[in-house]
Parts: sequence; structure tokens; C-alpha cells
Amino acid sequence: MVKLLVFLHRRDDLSQEAFDRYYQDTHLPLVKRLPGLRRVVVNRVLPDPTMPAWDLVVEDHFDSPEAMQAALASPEGQAVVADAPNLFDMEKIQFLAVQETE
Repeated sequence: MVKLLVFLHRRDDLSQEAFDRYYQDTHLPLVKRLPGLRRVVVNRVLPDPTMPAWDLVVEDHFDSPEAMQAALASPEGQAVVADAPNLFDMEKIQFLAVQETE
């Protein structure tokens, strides 16, 4: 299992309520349409002044690196990328691809 971890910070001009509503109603449904996506986990970051100021850490699960790359290159992946500036501070987004083992 391959996971794409996405560290997200909301735009400063969005209230928490507006951010939550748009994420749930608009952005997350786009993510869930990614071909080959096996699971998505949304982690809400608890406020902590000693940690980076992310709002969400999202885990997108795929069967392989190739499946992840194909999903991101697909029209559905491009729709997710195109929608991201509506919510997120694009200069603060960070990505990390990991191989999960138990």
C-alpha cells in the first residue's frame, strides 16, 4: 500500500466554518473520484503552538506508486489540483509519498 500524505493549510481569508463546509461539500467529493483511490483518511490537526500550523493531514491510499501517479495525472486528479487554491494556501502545501508497513 502506498499513501500520499498531504499537509494542508487553509487560506487566511477563509473562516474555519467556510473552510470546513467547502472541504466537505466540494473538495473531498472530488478527491474521492480519483481512479484507483482505495481509501482516504482526513486527519484534523489539533492546535499546538509548538507544531507547524496545518489544518489537515490527508492520507490518500493507492495500491502502487504507478496507481498514484495515474490518479494524479487523470482528469479527476487535475480537477482536484484546480480546486485546491479555493481552499488552501498553495505555498504551504507539502506532499510526502510513503510505503505503509505493519
